[in-house]
Amino acid sequence: MPHAPPVLLIPPSEGKEPGGTGPPVTWDGGVFGPALGQTRIDVREAVRSALRASGAAGALLGVRGGHLDRALDEWEHIDTAPTLPAAMRYSGVVWGALGGDDMPAAARRRLMGRVVVPSGLWGLVAASDPIPAYRLKMGARVPPLGLLAALWRPLVTPALVARARRGLVIDLLPQEHAASIDTDAFRPGGHVRVDIVDEGPGGRRSVGHAGKSLKGALARAILLNDARTVPDLAGLVVAGLGPGRVEDDGAAVVFTRTG
Repeated sequence: MPHAPPVLLIPPSEGKEPGGTGPPVTWDGGVFGPALGQTRIDVREAVRSALRASGAAGALLGVRGGHLDRALDEWEHIDTAPTLPAAMRYSGVVWGALGGDDMPAAARRRLMGRVVVPSGLWGLVAASDPIPAYRLKMGARVPPLGLLAALWRPLVTPALVARARRGLVIDLLPQEHAASIDTDAFRPGGHVRVDIVDEGPGGRRSVGHAGKSLKGALARAILLNDARTVPDLAGLVVAGLGPGRVEDDGAAVVFTRTG
């Protein structure tokens, strides 16, 4: 019997394509909008209030200068701005290496149907969900809501469980975004963490920012090869990565950077 399609968790990017061709966002729309719409509005209003406070905008949005001016303009027009599917909106290193624009049709359908993005503003976004350009990190603290990862955790977790059903949740998230998900809520064997590490005399360490392009390439390989199980993941061949190793009784697959 074939395995159920997985859910692939990929982080958003600070870099985003401007503009768009879709209608303005519907806050309770998209795949997760019915469950998360009201909290999205709560976050939007709390951010707007915080941005009106003198000197608070740069710290909240994590940018300065021209980047801050652009971010403030995006927030000013967020309800009326044109939208793009999330897979087209995100344009950072991970998403560039993922390369959704030049995927074969079958892999692109998997991208649009399986990829889910934890987000400080949206909670969860499906790759196909139309969203405007915006800036807000999952690790931001927004008064009076507090840390966004903690705010979203009790809402995001059951929404992901429902989305995954019997499929595997493949987690390529950094800690900032992983903090919004309670992995203990998934069925036994239903969640696998995928890590990329460097091995050296000092031991093992995560590649962090330097591994973003490899993470995107690995996500691309998952979609191109229709990987659905832990052995599928461990068997992927990706340039710049050694063979995958299954660890923690199948709860993790670890790749070592070779380049």
